[in-house]
Amino acid sequence: MTGRHDGHRILSLFRSVPGIRAAASYRRAWLVKDLVAGVVLTTLLVPQGMAYAELAGLPAITGLYTTILCMLGYAAFGPSRILVLGPDSSLGPMIAATVLPLVAAGGEPARAVALASMLAVMVAAIMILASVAKLGFIADLISKPTMIGYMNGLALTILIGQLPKLLGFKVEADSLVGECAGLVRKIAEGATVPAAAAVGLGGIALVLVLQRFLPKVPAVLVMVVLAIIAATAFDLGGRGVGLVGVLPEGFPPFTVPDVRLADLAPLLGGALGIALVSLADTISNASAFAARSGQEVRGNQEMAGVGAANLAAALFQGFPVSTSGSRTAVAERAGARSQLTGVVGAALIILMLVLAPGLFRNLPQPALAAVVITASLSLADVPGAVRLWRQGRAEFLLCFAAFAGVALLGVLPGIAIAVGLSVLNVFRRAWWPYETVLGRVPGLEGYHDIRSYPQAEQLPGLVIYRFDAPLFFANARAFRDEVRRMAGADPRPSWIVVAAEPMTDVDTTAADVLEELDEALNAEGIHLVFAEMKDPVRRKVERYELTRTIDPEHFFPTVESAVAAFRLRTGARWTPPDAAGPPLGGE
Repeated sequence: MTGRHDGHRILSLFRSVPGIRAAASYRRAWLVKDLVAGVVLTTLLVPQGMAYAELAGLPAITGLYTTILCMLGYAAFGPSRILVLGPDSSLGPMIAATVLPLVAAGGEPARAVALASMLAVMVAAIMILASVAKLGFIADLISKPTMIGYMNGLALTILIGQLPKLLGFKVEADSLVGECAGLVRKIAEGATVPAAAAVGLGGIALVLVLQRFLPKVPAVLVMVVLAIIAATAFDLGGRGVGLVGVLPEGFPPFTVPDVRLADLAPLLGGALGIALVSLADTISNASAFAARSGQEVRGNQEMAGVGAANLAAALFQGFPVSTSGSRTAVAERAGARSQLTGVVGAALIILMLVLAPGLFRNLPQPALAAVVITASLSLADVPGAVRLWRQGRAEFLLCFAAFAGVALLGVLPGIAIAVGLSVLNVFRRAWWPYETVLGRVPGLEGYHDIRSYPQAEQLPGLVIYRFDAPLFFANARAFRDEVRRMAGADPRPSWIVVAAEPMTDVDTTAADVLEELDEALNAEGIHLVFAEMKDPVRRKVERYELTRTIDPEHFFPTVESAVAAFRLRTGARWTPPDAAGPPLGGE
């Protein structure tokens, strides 16, 4: 009996694997569309895989190994039907910034590959643990303004870093400023290889024109094929243009990453940043494509799927991967209906490596640089930064700080700055929240901000004060000071009604401040009154025993009931602002 029960559990667990469920529900009508989409997708995966591997400072072949295994891993464990994973332009500089400092100058490429694979193992572990702990909300740690700034800085970093390869020379520098200086110096010295510049600049122009005017044409594939033809026809290799050369033959070998113990700490720092960016990409892309296809977004399963994809890539000489909005869009336009599209793409790349490893031997390196640069341009969002400038200078400053962090300090410090700024911005909003005095506006229901409605009427002796934040240790004294300022106005109020609906919490520090404030106001004959306080907050107030000083009768369910009680006790009548004296709490 126990054996049968265990068998049912194993079968149930087996069926819970997303890939098994997808295979069981697969429709025969999807097959042709998935096969065609897989072929179309492969034409983009191969050049981008090689280009993004070199962007990460790794051999081009590792990009193909990574592409194969991550798509197979996600097909087995990813919940989305068409989301495409692979090497990513936004992760490439982060991988390079983490791995290359650990590789000695002139070090073996094998060591860089091992470090990148261990980095992918760590990213996989972080994503899977985050999935188990249901930490998908962590993606919200990067606000849109800081993400725009980070991506603009990343795009500029990629662009400047790829220009030397595009022009046929190398620049050794540790910073963006150094790379810019080296680039200008090399150009001034005449180091540019004309044939390389022609291939690279022509490739960029061709891709951008095709994407703009013929979006259904595979622009990257067309450019790569023409570059290979040009390299063969004009012997560009003999004219100083670097070529990819023959790729290693066969399926990628299973390899457990072998790194030093001292490398683990710096790798972990990079893995955390990469996982955060990958998580944000995954949630945003999954949400966008799920909305279009009518699927439900399962954020925690997505993290597990991306983690499985990273682990699969890591064990076959691969590096960290993320979802790709552009490649997913290509698959969708080509008619993809399931993850079979990715499996077909992986199978075709394997066939290429087994049967035709020399297919891309004459692919010019400047053409790969053109692939990366056009991808970097899609990362940039200059109109978004301009919109922030027009709509909110504070958020534009956050955007610019994130941009400057990436451009001046580097990619990894840049992501740390972006996250830090996002968190600080949340804290700033709670620390210095919006606060105002409310009044009655003839013809409008309720009570309204006297800054927006200067004609609002007030009751003599009553101030309705709204504080738009939870009351906690960082802002409790600012709240106290503003209430004391209103209490000292002339004429002096007898009630200060706090419209507490936005006040979602009160911590112990704030409770102590409230107790002291109420005692001080009571000594002056002024009552502190609360209206619309949420039940959980009211229960905290009672637990803090604040009702020893604050009269329990001074808690009202609505502002209207508090105003009605005040008028009943005092007989006060609504008066225009000029007759009521200076506007309390105004600017």
